[in-house]
Parts: sequence; C-alpha cells; structure tokens
Amino acid sequence: MKMSATLAADQEFERRRLAGEQVLFLATGEIGLPVLPELRERLIAAAGRNAYGPVAGSAELRLAAAGYWSRRGLPTDPADVVCGPGTKPLLFALMLAVGGDVVVPVPTWVSYAAQAQLAGLQSIPVRTRPGEGGVPDPTELRRRVLNARAKGGNPRSVVVTLPDNPTGTIAKPETVRELAEVARELDLVIISDEIYCDLAYAPTVSPATYAPERTVVTTGLTKNLAVGGWRLGIARLPTDELRTRLIGIASQVWSSTTAPVQAAAAYALAEPPEVIERVTASRRLHERVVREVATVFTAIGAELAPVQATCYLYPDFEPLRGQLGVNSSDELTQLLSTRYGVALLPGTAFGEPQRSLRIRAATSRLYGETDAERSAALIAPDPLTLPWISASIDRLTEVLTHLTNTKESNVHRHLRS
Repeated sequence: MKMSATLAADQEFERRRLAGEQVLFLATGEIGLPVLPELRERLIAAAGRNAYGPVAGSAELRLAAAGYWSRRGLPTDPADVVCGPGTKPLLFALMLAVGGDVVVPVPTWVSYAAQAQLAGLQSIPVRTRPGEGGVPDPTELRRRVLNARAKGGNPRSVVVTLPDNPTGTIAKPETVRELAEVARELDLVIISDEIYCDLAYAPTVSPATYAPERTVVTTGLTKNLAVGGWRLGIARLPTDELRTRLIGIASQVWSSTTAPVQAAAAYALAEPPEVIERVTASRRLHERVVREVATVFTAIGAELAPVQATCYLYPDFEPLRGQLGVNSSDELTQLLSTRYGVALLPGTAFGEPQRSLRIRAATSRLYGETDAERSAALIAPDPLTLPWISASIDRLTEVLTHLTNTKESNVHRHLRS
C-alpha cells in the first residue's frame, strides 16, 4: 500500500521548505487558516475530559450534529449519529460495515479505492459526467454493477463526493436523483462524503434527500473550520442495523473520539453566529482566489469546468499536448515541480489513465505563511490585492505562460529525447 498521494506531497513540500527551496505549493488541500478563537477556547476548557466516553460520541455532540443536518433539510435523530477520529477512518469503517465491492467515481479522491483494497474489497471505477465530479454517471453505474454481478462480483455500495474533490464541481440535482433511483433499484448503499458542503458556491443536494433509507452522510470540521489536525468526523446513518455494525467496528478500532475535540465540535456544529461568520468568510476567500487561479489556467488554453466549490481546480492540458512535449500528467507535474518549483498532483493520483494530462491544483496554501497573513486574507475586501497572494498568482501565470510557449516547449522535448 502506497502512502496517500496528498500526504506524500505534504511531506515532500516540508522537506523542500526545510532545505530552503522556494516552492509554489498547490498540491494539497490543507486549509491554511487560523483556528477560530472561540473554538480554541472550547477545546482548552474541555482539556480535563479524559474518559473514553461512548463509542458513538457524546450525547452533546450527537445532538449538535443532528441539528446541523436538520437545518440542511435532512431531519436527523441524535441516535442516528456516530462520530470518529476524522471522516477518513469513518469511511473505511463504513466500507467494512457494508461489505461487498465498492463503486467509486472517476476521478476519485485518493483514498476511496485504497481503503477498499485495505478492507479486502474490490473497487469498481465509474466515470462521472462532464462538469459533475464526485457522482458516478448513473447510467454507467447501472451497467457496471449488473455486469460485475453477472461475473460473480458483489457490489454493495457506491461512494460519492458532494461537492467534489478533486474537481471542485457539484453534480446536478437531476444526476443525484438518478443515482438514488439506481441505488434503490440495485440495492446499493450510498456513502455520501459531504465534508465540503459548507464551502459550495452553488446549490448542493444530498442523495439522502432522494434515498434517505440507504444513504450514509459524512462530514467534519476539517474543511469548513480548517482544523484538520483535530481529527473529528461524523456520520449520519440510515438504519439501526448499519449503525450497530459501524459502532461494533469503531469499538474495536478507535474506541472513542478524543473527548475535548468532541466538546469543541459540539459547539461548532450548533453554529453560533461567530462560527457562521467564520465559515462565510472562509467560503468567500476560497471562491475569490480559486476563481482567479482558474482564469490563469484557462488563459493558456487548458480546459476547466467552472469551479463551484472548495479550493480545488482540475484543469485538463490535453488541448496543449502538442506544445508541452510531455505524455502524461505524471510527466507534466514532474516538469512543473523540478523546472519551475510549482507543486501539483497528477491526475493519475485520482484514478485517471496514465496518458491523461489532467492535474489537480489546490489554492488553500496561498493565503499566507503566518496566522497574521491568513487572518488578513480572511477579512480583506479583496484578498487578491494582498501582496503575498497576488505574487503567488503572478508566479503561476509566469510559469504557465513560459511552459506553453512554443519555443520553450521545443526545449522540453529536446531534453526528454
């Protein structure tokens, strides 16, 4: 099992930083924003909570999570909520709890197929519709599942991401409805990873709206409140049977989630005004910066679906293949990294074929090197005017312009021959 591509990129960036290299880091989605002071205070105040507590999570946390989902049109009983040390282990435990083979979208987040493999399950990749990342094309989903079953396979779940990582797009409501209908027809459990739902710039609809009896919804604080290191995720379970299975697995793997973090999360999920204000400011910052960076990619001729959420972009350099002198996204990202000091991830990390020229960029590390700079970015009327953000975007513009210049591309081809 290889290390997660995103975590490996983080390690490589840290190595290069400590070596004194200047790297424009667009490879991973660590949300570089300071902790909301009120959230930090809740964590400190709960530091004395040192007991294990219930496997499913504290009553306080589950009540707050139920309210969070209910306010989003998904009525939830606290008894239906299970928390864990991050959505990643929750997703893995859910695959184990459901069992059977797992359908994953292509492109896909880097860990879905790897987690299926760790669980001893087969992953079945299904392409998404253009501009609708995160949700396997329902028509193709039906065909692939029926074909797998005809050959003796046992597909029992489908993972979706709303909004999507890596593409920064959102599946249309009609597509989500179709997915729910196919899942009901084929008796599939939908595992809906909705950790980016509060960072969407366009409407999102959960599959739980259309198929509540078979949809698990997961989310956490990692993205909307930028506390990835605190490790807390929550899951909304559709049936008592699946909840019981998940709790049984959790009891054997992580026992319980860190109690002080649960206390802070309960405060955050209740969404007091200061939390709503912080999430709103974060969403505004992400949207302003990511859309500006999107124009940099499209200006040089890369194809890019309109960004609808998060800090991610998924440009396709296929129209520029003849100019670039590279044959794969791995070669393209290697060239950008070694020659220009720009770190991105290749499409192969997200399930794309070797010859694809898709890459993923994340803009969240552009907000500043210090908490002071990041705080300034959060409150700036226009963050693009801040010198550290504008300098990074200017550097990316310079690199991509240089990369796609015909004369320079001939040099690239000569160096590879």
